[in-house]
Amino acid sequence: MRKMILVPCPRRPPAALGLIGALAMAAATPAPAATPAPAATPPPAATPAPATGTPPAADPFPVPARCLESGDGYLRARLAGAVEARVYWPNAGTRCAGEPKSTPPGVRLSFTRSPTDATDLLFVFGLTGVREGRAAREVGANLTVILQGRIFGTLGDSRCTVDTLTQRRVGHSKVYRVEARGFCTQPAHAVRGDGAVLVSTFEFAGPVNYETANDGAAPIPAVAK
Repeated sequence: MRKMILVPCPRRPPAALGLIGALAMAAATPAPAATPAPAATPPPAATPAPATGTPPAADPFPVPARCLESGDGYLRARLAGAVEARVYWPNAGTRCAGEPKSTPPGVRLSFTRSPTDATDLLFVFGLTGVREGRAAREVGANLTVILQGRIFGTLGDSRCTVDTLTQRRVGHSKVYRVEARGFCTQPAHAVRGDGAVLVSTFEFAGPVNYETANDGAAPIPAVAK
């Protein structure tokens, strides 16, 4: 028969028991969740610099062409031959310019319609002997007609004549309103190729700027001397 021997176990001090219990409770207690760091605030977007050199918007209501600021410019003419037409161009929609010329001395005036017009026709009158501010009669006229790139010219001032010519100064400038009436007895022939245009009668009113050789508009063709 076996004998059981009981060995007494030494008692743990109370402090040790408290430490063990504290460790056990700490192990059983879940660790607190980590507090997320606040989200970083993105920097404000940079304000784009205003664009420079941007062309201005097109004017939706362009100012129509006008021959004279006074509103009384015009061109009337009767054509036959390579061009059959009766021309009546009022002040509105007509582009005109005038300047002095030196060979021979006188003035040169041009008339055409605005680019939006369907008519591609240009008249250039070279008037011999016209002087600033003075009326004139029986003045020789060299006429050039340009139609869609074709040039017809009298190539001299013996085929057309201005019956009467008057001038009226515009304000205090050296610009004058020149009004003239005349006729042609012979046609203007094509400079290249065949064909001719007879301008049997013409009358017009347009500006002449005696201060410069060009008034800032498109240069007047020098075909009409």
